[in-house]
Amino acid sequence: MTDTELTDAVGEPVRTARLDLLPLHVAHADEMAGVLADPALYAFTGGSPPALGELRARYARLAAGAPGGGTVWGNWVLRIRADGTLCGYVQVTIRDRVAEVAWVVGTPWQGQGFAGEAARGLVARLRGLPLHAVVAHVHPDHRASAAVAASAGLARTDLVHDGEAVWRLDLTAPTAG
Repeated sequence: MTDTELTDAVGEPVRTARLDLLPLHVAHADEMAGVLADPALYAFTGGSPPALGELRARYARLAAGAPGGGTVWGNWVLRIRADGTLCGYVQVTIRDRVAEVAWVVGTPWQGQGFAGEAARGLVARLRGLPLHAVVAHVHPDHRASAAVAASAGLARTDLVHDGEAVWRLDLTAPTAG
């Protein structure tokens, strides 16, 4: 599968029980600025809430796609189907057939299972692609994010990268059955 074919396969919408994972567009920045506005959201990752102009510029770069060179990006906003509001995002960076995933759910929607549901939906999409593994980096004190990783089928490894625990799901191992 070429990078272009992989990009096309990754970039499709994903539907879960309660969420639509919609490919990221610059137009999402207006609503997402509110979703990402709580400074508490950055306790484990660092940084601060992005200004609207900064978020629009970031989304324009992300929506344009990875710069090439064997890297593929996928970025989706999470829309709650029941009321149509956006509540967060998931993303993947694929290099050398390894998919690195991340998720963020805005503070008002945390504790409702949206992050786990979105992560499971994303991993299910990735399972259908010719990949070797899915990995995530989780701050060692972020119990909620660790629970999301586990619910998506990833297991904590002994590896640490930039102070974060590496979680991994090997997609090449035979499944029990």
